[in-house]
Amino acid sequence: MFIIRWIVYLSLALGACGGRADTGLENAHYTTGPPNRDGIGKIYMGREISHVMGHLGAGWLERPERERQERTDLLIAGLSLSEDFVVADIGAGTGYFTFPVAARVPQGKVFSVDIQPEMLALIEQRKALENVANVETVLGEADDPKLPDNEIDLAFIVDAYHEFSFPREMGERLKASLKPGGQLVLVEYRAEDPRVPIKRLHKMSEMQVKQEMAAIGLDWVRTESHLPQQHVLIFQKPRAQP
Repeated sequence: MFIIRWIVYLSLALGACGGRADTGLENAHYTTGPPNRDGIGKIYMGREISHVMGHLGAGWLERPERERQERTDLLIAGLSLSEDFVVADIGAGTGYFTFPVAARVPQGKVFSVDIQPEMLALIEQRKALENVANVETVLGEADDPKLPDNEIDLAFIVDAYHEFSFPREMGERLKASLKPGGQLVLVEYRAEDPRVPIKRLHKMSEMQVKQEMAAIGLDWVRTESHLPQQHVLIFQKPRAQP
C-alpha cells in the first residue's frame, strides 16, 4: 500500500525537491576525491558520503522478514519516550516509524520530516485513514529539516545519516531544534561487523559517528547493541548553563 522510505533517502542525498545545489563543496567542512563505486566523491571528516539505495530497493525494505531480521520492533520499543514528548522522524518517507512512535506519545506529537511533497501527501492520507491527530508533516530541505528551534525532545534518523549530502548543516540544524537536554538517536549498520551484509559506505563505525556528532557539539550518552545489525547511538544537546 505504501511507497518505500528509500525514495526519501534518495532525495535527501541528492538534494531534490527543494534542496539546494551542492554548494557545500565550497565549504571547508568538505573535500572531494575520486568516487568509490558506492560513493559520491564528497568527503566529510574522512568519510565518503555514500550513494543511496533508490526506489529499486523498495521491495527489499518492505520484505516481510525485515522486522525479524532487523528487529525494528525492538528499535521502536527501545526509544526513551514520555507520553508528552515532541519527536522528529527525519527522512520519514511513508511513516514507517512515524506512526508507531506517535502511538507512544499520545499527549505529544511527531514531526514527520521529508523533502518530497509526494511522501508527505501519503503520510497525510494515512493520518486521515487511521485518524491520527498527533503527526505533523514538515517539508524539509537537503540541508535543513525546517524544524522549530528548541522544541524537540527526541529526534531519530534510521539508516540514512550516512547518505546525507550535507551532514554538517543537517546536524547543526537538528541540534538547534532540540531542547536543551534533548536527544538525537542515530541508527546505522555496524561497520565494525563484517557479518553485516551491507555495502561498506552504507555502514558507519561507532567511532566515526561519535566524531561527527562531537563536531556539532552533541554529547555522546550511550551506544546500544540490542539490534542484530545496527548500532543505536544516542547523543544529547547540552543543557543550558545556570
